[in-house]
Amino acid sequence: MAYSSIAKPTDYFNTVLYTGNGTAIGSGGQAITGVGFQPDFLWIKNRSSALHHGVFDVVRGTPKRLLTSSTAAEDSNAETVDSFDADGFTVGSNSNVNGSGNSLVAWNWLAANGTASNSNGGTSSTVSVNTTVGLSIVGWAGAGSATTVGHGLGVAPKVVLVKNRSEVYGWQMYHESLGNGKYLSLSVNDAVVTSSQSWNDTSPTSSVFSVGASDSNNKSGNNIIAYCFAEKQGYSKFGQYEGNANADGTYIYTGFKPAVVIVKNIDAAENWIIFDNKRPGYNLTDALLKPNLNNAESTSGVKFDLLSNGFKARVSDAEGNSSATFIYLAFAENPFVGNDSGTAVPVTAR
Repeated sequence: MAYSSIAKPTDYFNTVLYTGNGTAIGSGGQAITGVGFQPDFLWIKNRSSALHHGVFDVVRGTPKRLLTSSTAAEDSNAETVDSFDADGFTVGSNSNVNGSGNSLVAWNWLAANGTASNSNGGTSSTVSVNTTVGLSIVGWAGAGSATTVGHGLGVAPKVVLVKNRSEVYGWQMYHESLGNGKYLSLSVNDAVVTSSQSWNDTSPTSSVFSVGASDSNNKSGNNIIAYCFAEKQGYSKFGQYEGNANADGTYIYTGFKPAVVIVKNIDAAENWIIFDNKRPGYNLTDALLKPNLNNAESTSGVKFDLLSNGFKARVSDAEGNSSATFIYLAFAENPFVGNDSGTAVPVTAR
């Protein structure tokens, strides 16, 4: 039996829930702990209020923020995320990340806890790479014409999520299931879009990914950021499934107990959804947030079970289980059968 080389996925990805206290950075802010590592890619959402999803990373540095639920350019608000810390991060008084009395969720990924230069592509880049789990955060200056960008993973990424930091443009996602001539936009609910401009009709390689002449991901002189994910057994899985429009919904095998799953209907204008193992902490999992919307957390709509080796839709809903095709991104809480110091460790559903 093949074991996952990543015995403890929470060393590299972890979801943390916390309650905001509204404390400003000048008064010390609020230190959020319990992550288990110093995050390099941080995604925060206020669950209680209609406020934007905020994304932060080590390549751009704090407090620079992008919003998944908006096409806006990057902003820099000192009262959002002040620092990435050894066991978490520190936030200021901004309500999106620390609204007093509000419930918040933070999804945390570990890259390299630093940056390096990469010259593999036609355009030089700055990267923070974790080859163990297949994560690379990549920053570069747009070329304005088709080029390649080095990612440093050593294997081809299956997902590349790109945002123009400098101007108002939507997010673009390459997903291997869609092919290199299509993209999805994280900031809107649109169905899949066909475009030769986004990825130059070229799939990523073990050293670079390609971008075309699209202003959204390669406008000349603009600052661009990408989050690249390669698939790793027992830790991450990126694929597609067919919904069955039934309360006894489609089962999706991942090979691990999921910690977080992101789903999108690619055939219709339906919202993205994100669910995880901490909200509400038991099946049915119905505490949903929608990356393309600033809505507060809701329990209406599609529901899922998180299982020891995958996830399963439990209601017919166009956002997660209609008669349509869906793509997903999943990261592990535990491998289905881990390898802890050479000993097989079975995993149970919750």
